[in-house]
Amino acid sequence: MTAAQSAPGLSWNVSADLSQLFSYHFMVNAFAAGTIVAIVAGAVGWFMVLRRQSFAGHTLAVVSFPGAAGAIWLGISATAGYFAASIAAAVVIAMVPRSGAGRGYSQESAVIGTVQVFALACGVLFVSLYGGFLDSLTGLLFGTFLGISNSQVLILGVVGAGVLVALAVIARPLFFATVDADIAVARGVPTKLLSVLFLLLLGCTAAEVSQITGALLVFALLVMPPAAAQQLSARPGTSFLVTIVFGLLVTWLGLGAAYFSVYPVGFFVTTFGFIAYVAASAWRAISKRRDSRLALGPA
Repeated sequence: MTAAQSAPGLSWNVSADLSQLFSYHFMVNAFAAGTIVAIVAGAVGWFMVLRRQSFAGHTLAVVSFPGAAGAIWLGISATAGYFAASIAAAVVIAMVPRSGAGRGYSQESAVIGTVQVFALACGVLFVSLYGGFLDSLTGLLFGTFLGISNSQVLILGVVGAGVLVALAVIARPLFFATVDADIAVARGVPTKLLSVLFLLLLGCTAAEVSQITGALLVFALLVMPPAAAQQLSARPGTSFLVTIVFGLLVTWLGLGAAYFSVYPVGFFVTTFGFIAYVAASAWRAISKRRDSRLALGPA
């Protein structure tokens, strides 16, 4: 849906609006795909934010753009391009030697930045080779809910289920290695292997999220919900569940707003995610100030 097209009318009758919203099969598919993506992004994004690998997550999302553009240029499924490019980039980043020293982190950041720039250049090349104009370029960059097929929903569901199962298997040692890497190594936890596995899961997740929010707005689901949830609670279990709830609400509200509007879904998902983060940060600041006053006691 473009700005030149008129949006469906939004009324005060919520029941009628919801009935209209789900009367189209493409919107049913959009909500199914969005729900899958929101859950997977929330689960993986929670660990990503905790591990301070947001830069890596952003790069893996950006890489999905040239992957999808290249796939369309070659005449194959854009979905295959999303996953192939993101997983390949995850493997490259995982191959970088990393240690707790500052030099190790600097080397990883340099490689991640290099991969990101090269990927964007490849994306521009593939668009040019396609003929100078790609009909779905806006959707690739900023997201779209149009044209989500049954097979795409199925692929997202299968890959998402695989990511969640794999994450559940490694979640406990991964959390240990994230919170205190030195003690984890001393106790025999395979931290390097866990890091590689997590990057692969992050690559799959970035590829999934890109198909809803677009390559440039992946952070709307991968970073904003977990960042907001971790502002509200320091308890791992609580913040993890709040992350999933925020992700679902942001996605559902974004899809609904995009349907009744002429603007890209990525804008609305990002806007609602930003509102959630700002509100959570404000609540934390107010809570801290209140606790400080209570600790000081009456004047």
